[in-house]
Amino acid sequence: MAAWHDLGPVEAFTKQPVTEAKVKGQTLALSYANGTFGAISGVCNHVGGPLGQGRLRGDYLECPWHHWTFHRCTGKGEPGFEADAVPMHDVKVEQGHVWVNLDAATARSHLPHPPHALERPLIRAPGPARVVGLSTTAMDPSFPRYSTSEVLLQVALDHAREALGCESKMIRLSELKFRPCEGYYSKAARACTWPCSITQMDKHDEMQVVYDALVFWADVVVLATPIRWGSASALYFKMAERLNCVQNQVTIANRVLIRNKVAAFIITGGQDNIQAVAGNALGFFAELGFQFPQFPYIAHSRGWSAEDMERNIEYVEKSEELRRGARELVERATAFSTALRASAEAPESIARGGRKAHHLELRPSV
Repeated sequence: MAAWHDLGPVEAFTKQPVTEAKVKGQTLALSYANGTFGAISGVCNHVGGPLGQGRLRGDYLECPWHHWTFHRCTGKGEPGFEADAVPMHDVKVEQGHVWVNLDAATARSHLPHPPHALERPLIRAPGPARVVGLSTTAMDPSFPRYSTSEVLLQVALDHAREALGCESKMIRLSELKFRPCEGYYSKAARACTWPCSITQMDKHDEMQVVYDALVFWADVVVLATPIRWGSASALYFKMAERLNCVQNQVTIANRVLIRNKVAAFIITGGQDNIQAVAGNALGFFAELGFQFPQFPYIAHSRGWSAEDMERNIEYVEKSEELRRGARELVERATAFSTALRASAEAPESIARGGRKAHHLELRPSV
């Protein structure tokens, strides 16, 4: 027997093209266009976005989270994606009221999607300690300049490889083409996904290089940044915003992506405010799940009144003290990383504890 339900007077649903209706545990997306009603499931196939809060594009209802679209009456995906369908519900108008059949007329179906390259188990491949350097200085690759932070970062990476037997590699953010964060977390916590929503939708988004290095490859991350008006570089913050999807997995899935990994920092600039830059970086990387060696950063600044940047470059070029500091920094970070990995057999409840674990149910990682 059909489970027809009276949603209410017609006039309540003709003033806007889309209405979200929650009835007896179901969420429906009711639409009105060209004098007719349509009703489909209000739960998107992608990550459960609220279709009833979306907008109409012709006869297709667009999810407000990641823009997946479904026909407002049939529930089928847009042309080429018809096999990706949400359930549709029969709808009728009787005696001035809108009625919907709560028993779906069609089933939900998912078009097979190959898994993203970042959707793989968190398994560390065998091998020596791995150190990745992240250079966040802005640079025109056609006209390269001397970067004091990047030079010292290269010293650290060379030492890790040549003296410590590590694998090492440099990632220059200036060489990557990646979009800024577009605020999916601002829509809803679950709209900020792993892999990042932007990376899933844009195959040319090169933030994947950073995700792969930090989550899967590196044991140690050494980040280098110049000081720009008392803060880290603009590229640093552009990357940091895109790393929200890593931390957000703790919030929405109790899934810690950064495990037994160490971060350290190199901070240089002609201006001061070293400790503020370091404090921001330490706080942010701690939120991601990184741990830190004793004395986790080295830094150099000529201070607020020093405007002769060529003298700053000259100082760094000649400073053996700073180079020794870079080598000792990566030694501390690598030694701490080795100790962490050696103790990785800690109880699961400890190894997986995250920032919000005290009020999140611990359950198996997915």
